[in-house]
Amino acid sequence: MSNFLFDSSLHEECGVFGVYNVKDAANLVYFGLHSLQHRGQEGCGIVSVDAGNMKRFKGCGLVTEVFNENNIKTLPGNMAIGHVRYSTTGGGGLDNVQPFMFRHHTGDFALAHNGNLVNSRELKRYLEDRGSLFQSTSDSEILAHLMKKTTNEERRIDAIIDALNMLEGAFSFVIITKDKLYACRDKYGLRPLSIGSIGEGYVISSETCAFEVVNAKYIRDVEPGEVIMIDKDGIHSYQYSKYKKHKMCAMEYIYFSRPDSDIEGRNVHAFRKESGRLLYRQNKTDADIVIGVPDSSLSAAIGYSEESGIPYEMGLIKNKYVGRTFIEPSQELREKGVRMKLSAVSSIIRGKRVILIDDSIVRGTTSKRIVALLKEVGATEVHVRIASPQITNPCFYGVDISTYEELISAHKSIEEVREYIGATSLDFLSTKALYEAAKRSELCLACFTGHYPTELYQTKEEANKDGKF
Repeated sequence: MSNFLFDSSLHEECGVFGVYNVKDAANLVYFGLHSLQHRGQEGCGIVSVDAGNMKRFKGCGLVTEVFNENNIKTLPGNMAIGHVRYSTTGGGGLDNVQPFMFRHHTGDFALAHNGNLVNSRELKRYLEDRGSLFQSTSDSEILAHLMKKTTNEERRIDAIIDALNMLEGAFSFVIITKDKLYACRDKYGLRPLSIGSIGEGYVISSETCAFEVVNAKYIRDVEPGEVIMIDKDGIHSYQYSKYKKHKMCAMEYIYFSRPDSDIEGRNVHAFRKESGRLLYRQNKTDADIVIGVPDSSLSAAIGYSEESGIPYEMGLIKNKYVGRTFIEPSQELREKGVRMKLSAVSSIIRGKRVILIDDSIVRGTTSKRIVALLKEVGATEVHVRIASPQITNPCFYGVDISTYEELISAHKSIEEVREYIGATSLDFLSTKALYEAAKRSELCLACFTGHYPTELYQTKEEANKDGKF
């Protein structure tokens, strides 16, 4: 969603995809990345390996803009990894588009990363003091510099494990060498990563939805603190940390992941639908219709409707053809911009008391425009229900919740937010309900509670000052 005109919503982190021992692997990675496009729209890339030779193609833009039949043909081989990017640490630009590829006399390798390292500043300083030169400003490159070079390919796993133990934060890595594919997940389990099979080969993906398009069969998730190595003998598992948590980012369920993905055994659509049911139980409100903000809120709206008995209607239509632009819109255009992305169905809304379901309120500007739009077409009441708690703290793990100043709930009460967006009433889902909807006892709720699962190295105030978050 990045670089879309008038967009003030949350942005995804990134997505990774890997293929081992499948003919024309780059083709599968292309389709896998297309399924993960929602996780990053600024740039994408693929690295393939053919008879030990590594080749890469990458560019800025969507998967269908960067890749075509001709450049895919330049990526032969039965092994490949790919990446879709939304910039977190380091910003945008082609230099930061992954996968990163490294050529060395001890063996070439490439890697791609989903997440954000909270100790990247300290690690870069440590590495630069020892002679490392960085090609990019992305924190993802740090792992490559931490890996001790080895002439023994069989012991590269030791170098990866040593490097992972120096990283702090959220990450899912895929690494490819001349004959092996590695998949690594942080010890807190903040980011998803799954393993699938296709024939005699294997696939790795940030989300299980990508398995469907390549006809892969889900095997299992990579566990927190685990490194998977795939070679000619199959899958090998290594534990790089005894400290393990299952602190999956709650926003993966709420917003980022596709509804047809399963996250650690829980379907995303089922989670969102249950969160809608819990929203109604939490604050029963009488109305004429329930509508959701397309697309990530529709499942919650269906759940709210089923639980309340209030009819669900398609009251807002999303224009799927609003393209990216390099034009900086004027304030006047920003105010009108919501109409480019969303249209209200006047005949459905007019004269109705509306329950409006959305997944989150970040800055409040989009919610304000949608409420105003519904009132303009004749809604008599607009009761806003948010299928997540109030976002009151920055995220340090790869979500662009930047500063306290940008987060409306960080400095306004629920009543003040309600007044700002112009809603008849406003309510947020409780944190307790998130655990219930996810059917799990551990989640990362840092952006809602301020309780971070890792050391931060920088204080939240320092991060705001540096402009990193």
